[in-house]
Amino acid sequence: MYQDLLSQIYHEVKALRLTGQQAAYIPELANIPADKFAIHLSTITGQKYGVGDFDEKFSLQSIAKVFAFSLAYEIKGAGIFNHVGVEPSGDPFNSLVQLEQEQGFPRNPLINAGALAVCDVLINELANPEIELMSFIRQIAGNEKITYNTAVYESEKSTGFRNRALINLMKSFGRINNDPEEVLDLYFKLCSVEMTTAELSQTFLLYANRGKLPNSNVQILTESQSKRLNAIMQTCGFYDEAGEFTFRVGLPGKSGVGGGIAAIHPGKYAVAVWSPLLNSKGNSIKGMKALELLTTKLGWSIF
Repeated sequence: MYQDLLSQIYHEVKALRLTGQQAAYIPELANIPADKFAIHLSTITGQKYGVGDFDEKFSLQSIAKVFAFSLAYEIKGAGIFNHVGVEPSGDPFNSLVQLEQEQGFPRNPLINAGALAVCDVLINELANPEIELMSFIRQIAGNEKITYNTAVYESEKSTGFRNRALINLMKSFGRINNDPEEVLDLYFKLCSVEMTTAELSQTFLLYANRGKLPNSNVQILTESQSKRLNAIMQTCGFYDEAGEFTFRVGLPGKSGVGGGIAAIHPGKYAVAVWSPLLNSKGNSIKGMKALELLTTKLGWSIF
């Protein structure tokens, strides 16, 4: 069922000739061919289905914020919410205005300021933050070869002026404990983590399976933590387009300006899509449409 459905959706979306723009403010992302498009779905019970460029790697960008928050949540428990909130931003993902108004306290962990706060917490808590964060991502992916794209990392680091503004504003309010450049370095590496859509859908099964790795039954997050993280993805995973995604798709998920989107149907599957052309909100325009068609044709959402 799934394979035929994904193929149908893939061709239907391609025929629409949807237009958008790559995230050119990160120069390396502007070099990705605009016609790349992939959909991959992994079920809780181990089936895998894909169409398009699903074996080609791309940088996860903000999707990887889910992984950093998962690790911080596992370590700190509810204490993580002393550092970051759970409210939708309603503003662009890199808004300085909102952060100023709220005295440097980030609205949620899935916007840039929130992910920077999470990285600051990880530096506080871990002896080797970069190594241990990557080890955690590899564990939940079930893949020891996952790493970050050096070219994308260097591109982000050389042009990340707005993220530097965000973290320095937070530092001025006493919200950041560590050296801002150390926090930024971990953040840029996190955003530069790359996976295929096949690897990404497999990794997101953790969130579809109540915080448990489906292949090993290792409990990474408690069921309560998994429920709350899924709620944050539902309300905050798509920047100031979270309401539109909820309305049209109806699944918890997270997007990234690399053109990827990962979403989950609890107890059933995780799905990843990738197309580098973004809409004005910073979300993959083909990816959004593909997921809308998926839940519409299946007749399944969480609502």
